[in-house]
Amino acid sequence: MSLKCGIVGLPNVGKSTLFNCISSGKAQAANFPFCTIEPNIGSVTVPDERLTVLERLVKPNRVVPATVEIVDIAGLVKGASKGEGLGNQFLANIRETDAIIHILRCFDDSNIVHVDGTVNPVRDKEIIDTELQLKDLETIDNRIGKVQKQAQTGGDKTAKKLYEILIKFRESLIQGKSARSVSFDNQDDRKLAKDLCLLTDKPVLYVCNVDEKSAITGNNYVERVREAVKDENALMLIIAAKSEAEIAELESYEEREMFLQEIGLKESGVSRLIKAAYSLLDLETYFTAGVTEVKAWTFISGTKAPAAAGIIHTDFEKGFIRAEVIKYEDYVKYGSEAACKDAGKMSIEGKDYIVRDGDIMHFRFNV
Repeated sequence: MSLKCGIVGLPNVGKSTLFNCISSGKAQAANFPFCTIEPNIGSVTVPDERLTVLERLVKPNRVVPATVEIVDIAGLVKGASKGEGLGNQFLANIRETDAIIHILRCFDDSNIVHVDGTVNPVRDKEIIDTELQLKDLETIDNRIGKVQKQAQTGGDKTAKKLYEILIKFRESLIQGKSARSVSFDNQDDRKLAKDLCLLTDKPVLYVCNVDEKSAITGNNYVERVREAVKDENALMLIIAAKSEAEIAELESYEEREMFLQEIGLKESGVSRLIKAAYSLLDLETYFTAGVTEVKAWTFISGTKAPAAAGIIHTDFEKGFIRAEVIKYEDYVKYGSEAACKDAGKMSIEGKDYIVRDGDIMHFRFNV
């Protein structure tokens, strides 16, 4: 399955700089609003140390990591929900993403202009929140007009349930709360809610873009953001995009590791960001391992074996017979599939098996 995250934020907060670091792309990064007009799209591999270990043990012809698609979307301004700036285009692009990476400027630099004149990440966050909420409210009102009569006078139970969900969302949005703050009791309601594709119902990762000296501990701006988002169902990350850009320019792994050590980081911000995006969407990884290739496959936590097999090919799910499963830790301990099998560490699982993160899978099927 593919994962698409949209990088959003006000103009000049570091979106394109961070995009270039993540994707090794070359999005234009300049000191004026609306530098990004058309969305830049890049694909980045998901960092996973387990692939390196499996490559050493299996010695495959190739290794295929999981990937994430990153979209750098034009900067948003106040009034975007009414078409100000590049608002309509921004809102259309963000609707197509699975999750939002919201970049907030948390550094002072007189050489980089701020669209509102001063650095205030909480205000910046609220501007974007408000514009997305206004657009969602417009969507909700349009849908209510279409289903209200059907829900109140007809016998359509789905329409009645959808109407109740729409009203619940509307009440939250009117209070200035995002749609993701609304909770649902069952999966059917959650599915109906998700099908509305509301902008503020998407999972959010807030990225505080700081100066290099604040990359580890953060700063006062970061603490203000932390307080502002504490009651949201969201994640927060601290990254120094300028430092990440310097790391991205280094050619060798050793040089990058040395740079990280010098600034006191164990892992690059880009790696932490991609892992955080995975966590945000409740995603996990299973592996297939053979001489031809070792490959990482992305699945949603709680997925059963047939659906996991279908990620490789729909025929695998249709004709699923069983799954042969080795835990990653056992594979590393015994060194090969054959050794795991001899040690009784390969289990045979059926249709109700829930795939776990790190499982090494071999599917048997018949179509």
